[in-house]
Amino acid sequence: MKEQLEAIQAEALDNVKQANNLKELQDIKVTYLGKKGSLTSVLRGMGKLSKEERPVVGEIANKVRESITNEIEHKSEILEEAALDEKLQQEALDVTLPGRPVQVGGPHLLTQIVEEIEDLFIGLGFEVREGPEVETDYYNFEALNLPKGHPARDMQDTFYITNELLLRTHTSPVQARTMRQFNGDQTVKMICPGKVYRRDTDDATHSHQFTQIEGLYVDKNVRMSDLKGILDKFAKKMFGDDRKTRLRPSFFPFTEPSVEMDISCKVCNGSGCSVCKKSGWIEILGGGMVHPRVLEMAGYDSKEYTGFAFGMGPERIAMLKYGVDDIRNFYTNDVRFLKQYHHAKGGTL
Repeated sequence: MKEQLEAIQAEALDNVKQANNLKELQDIKVTYLGKKGSLTSVLRGMGKLSKEERPVVGEIANKVRESITNEIEHKSEILEEAALDEKLQQEALDVTLPGRPVQVGGPHLLTQIVEEIEDLFIGLGFEVREGPEVETDYYNFEALNLPKGHPARDMQDTFYITNELLLRTHTSPVQARTMRQFNGDQTVKMICPGKVYRRDTDDATHSHQFTQIEGLYVDKNVRMSDLKGILDKFAKKMFGDDRKTRLRPSFFPFTEPSVEMDISCKVCNGSGCSVCKKSGWIEILGGGMVHPRVLEMAGYDSKEYTGFAFGMGPERIAMLKYGVDDIRNFYTNDVRFLKQYHHAKGGTL
């Protein structure tokens, strides 16, 4: 048995030295030291030995097991280090190679327009406020001098949820809510951007959902000249310092007097072309002095407080500024169109 143990040791050590990878080494361990391994099989025959032989053979067997185990562990370390070196070689990164280009997205053109407008008005002392898109009939119409049955409601085809709830048709309800919140005795200076909804047929210039930004300034001694100055600054900021502006009389139920604002056409310098429909002017927004009834319904004394309001569509501003000819381009998610304006800085009008 002693000879068998020594033979197993010699054979095992030789096989360990020849192992080329960790799998082969594990197979050798199982072959010699496993439950059904060579060494275990020999040790099962120790019961046939005399009492004097058992301790001697047992000591030899332990030394053989220890020798094989130590050699396997040593070889394992060598093979693991070699495997790691090989992996590092295979996965080596050549830092001198040029990097692969990474496609980076950008903000939507409408988002850029809205943020540009917000930055301008924040710089003029306005705050940005938001409100619910599902609105009550009272705040969407009645608080803005549009009582039930008023014919001016027909100007805004509406998505009703119930008789008293609807998808807001403009962001003016945010103005009404803010004035009511201020209890009629505080200055209001705000803009309110957001989505609005109207039951309209989608075409190149209309959409059932679009964006609107409205502004409101209520205080003592607010005048129409203040509105004109603010809007003139806005137009020059968005379309260039060389742009002329004009106000035309108009009608809105919540302002009196009401005006439309035009800017001079840059394409023809005001002489008339197809872009401005031969007029030399392009309409961009509407506004006016807040109607006294709107102030009073919000709790303000219309003899002491006055204000102006205005509203615009960022889609129209973007279309004019960048020469976009179809409003649907903003909403169809065509990357070929959107990626042109990831970092828009100038217009084409």
